Amino acid sequence: MHRPNDLPNWVYVPAAIGATFVVLPLVAIAVRVDWPHFWSLITSPSSMTALGLSLKTAAVSTALCVVLGVPMALVLARGQSRVVRLLRPLTLLPLVLPPVVGGIALLYAFGRLGLLGRYLEAAGIHIAFTTAAVVLAQTFVSLPFLVIALEGAARTAGADYEVVAASLGARPSTVWWRVTLPLLTPGLISGAVLAFARSLGEFGATLTFAGSREGVTRTLPLAIYLQRVTDADAAAAMSLLLVAVAAVVVLGLGARRLAGIG
Repeated sequence: MHRPNDLPNWVYVPAAIGATFVVLPLVAIAVRVDWPHFWSLITSPSSMTALGLSLKTAAVSTALCVVLGVPMALVLARGQSRVVRLLRPLTLLPLVLPPVVGGIALLYAFGRLGLLGRYLEAAGIHIAFTTAAVVLAQTFVSLPFLVIALEGAARTAGADYEVVAASLGARPSTVWWRVTLPLLTPGLISGAVLAFARSLGEFGATLTFAGSREGVTRTLPLAIYLQRVTDADAAAAMSLLLVAVAAVVVLGLGARRLAGIG
């Protein structure tokens, strides 16, 4: 007697192939690592500088994603106008853009001769090829991840509780802080974790828009790319370090969900 949710046996074959396809390259990195010198490779000054910069910029970009993404997600989830319907695909466009194209777009917008950058330059504000450019590049590619997660949570939660709170006399700001945000907390946590993980691994847009200046714009992915040619052992060790940090982030999300927070 089969249960209603039993899967056909053949489904497990492509599932196992897919899992192997994902796991095998990660295992290959671990096999390639020079384990006797692993600690010295990942704790070198250049590695620590790149990792520290990655963590700092990813944290700042995630905060920007939260500040901008929460209102965007609610507008996309609750808005009914034609403008909102047209805005949604444009908002999610960075998901499918090649990262290099995203970097070029940012350069044309905020660069020295960009649409907005020329006015910022005139005011003495320089963005391109600075740490701020790293943050903007990471935010550009990460924001859609948070918006998608939060928009789905907003659609699932609905607006019933907010309507009830408003009918009882609560002001819009009170409804926002006391009803809307608590309902969206699981989606917000998931989206923020995804945005942080995406920011941490960002490469193409960062390289194009911010360059690779050690201590300023050279994040860990950029350092790995440069080391790949000059020191393959260091590149493998730093790659495994980046995988480990990303795994901690993802497993942290899983732990929150198991605990009933996410």
